[in-house]
Amino acid sequence: MSDNKQPSVWEGFKAFLMRGNVIDLAVAVVIGAAFTNIVNAVVKGIINPLVGAVGTKNLDSYSSCLEGRCTGTGADAGIRIMWGSVLGASLSFLITASVVYFLMVLPMAKFLARQAARQKAKEGAKEVLEVSELEVLKQIRDELVAQRGQGRRDY
Repeated sequence: MSDNKQPSVWEGFKAFLMRGNVIDLAVAVVIGAAFTNIVNAVVKGIINPLVGAVGTKNLDSYSSCLEGRCTGTGADAGIRIMWGSVLGASLSFLITASVVYFLMVLPMAKFLARQAARQKAKEGAKEVLEVSELEVLKQIRDELVAQRGQGRRDY
């Protein structure tokens, strides 16, 4: 038998929760939920009235009827397609995606690109310094060989 003790389920779960990725994900979900309220307010307060300038202010009321009449109930009731609610959800998604991209993703990508360029410049400067030191050492060696060759002629 080996003395290797397996971690308990609780210890494994605790280690999983303490990873940075889980914490980051939890923060992102909370921020996303709060941000959803802002986007919904923008859609209901700005987008819907603008769309309502050509129709109704409530996008959910836009619909089409496939068969029969959609006004009645029962056997002769038609099939109603609620495309207005899909349009409203699509607008909410586009607004959310554009705000996240332009206010979060794009600035972070530019920041990371600048950081990578700075790091590359530092590495390039270090490489140039190492190359120049190597060149200086080669020149010293060549000078020593030349001086030794002038004083003695044994080759």
